[in-house]
Amino acid sequence: MGTLKKKLEARTTDFDHWASRRRYGADGPNNLRLWVLACMDERLPIDEALGIHVDTPVGGGDAHCFRNAGGIVTDDAIRSAMLTCNFFGTKEIVIVQHTQCGMLSANAADLEQAFRDKGIDTDNLNLDPTLPEQKLEKGAFAKWIGMMDDVDETCIKTVDTFKNHPLIPDDVIVSGWIWEVETRRLRPPTQDQEKRARTDTTAKQFGVSKQPPRWA
Repeated sequence: MGTLKKKLEARTTDFDHWASRRRYGADGPNNLRLWVLACMDERLPIDEALGIHVDTPVGGGDAHCFRNAGGIVTDDAIRSAMLTCNFFGTKEIVIVQHTQCGMLSANAADLEQAFRDKGIDTDNLNLDPTLPEQKLEKGAFAKWIGMMDDVDETCIKTVDTFKNHPLIPDDVIVSGWIWEVETRRLRPPTQDQEKRARTDTTAKQFGVSKQPPRWA
């Protein structure tokens, strides 16, 4: 049995490396070499859903975690995934979307109209003032919002997008999962209606008509 002194010395050394791991690039990865893309919804508990420590205890260190509305592909999600996979030693991507998602609850065309009613020209927007070169083509604003028709379908397409993106290394493992808010359990995305029967997974269940075709 080692002495307490040696255990404390090892713990101190490990913590120093943990705290300064970004200095080491790919040799200082997070604990699980993992990047998580998840919806920003407050009802989606990443640690509970995946059985890891990202948010609790604070700074758990198991993964890099990126949240956005819907947990979908965006240019900034690609940017973050590119950095963690190519330069910070990450070898796996896990995408977590969920039932009862707010991105099912309205039609993107209606949301765009709400901005137009406020006098905002959605065909001429500077999305990022620090990068004026980044612009949307005319008529693309509603698609950019990224509302969904079907959570499971979107999750499957999100996985495929990351698997096939040129900035993501081919050896990175990519998987997608659905967190059921109603049952507090994780499952793979599916089109099996029986497996989805007790959950709200489509915009139709919210009384919303078909969204602009983001995945065209």
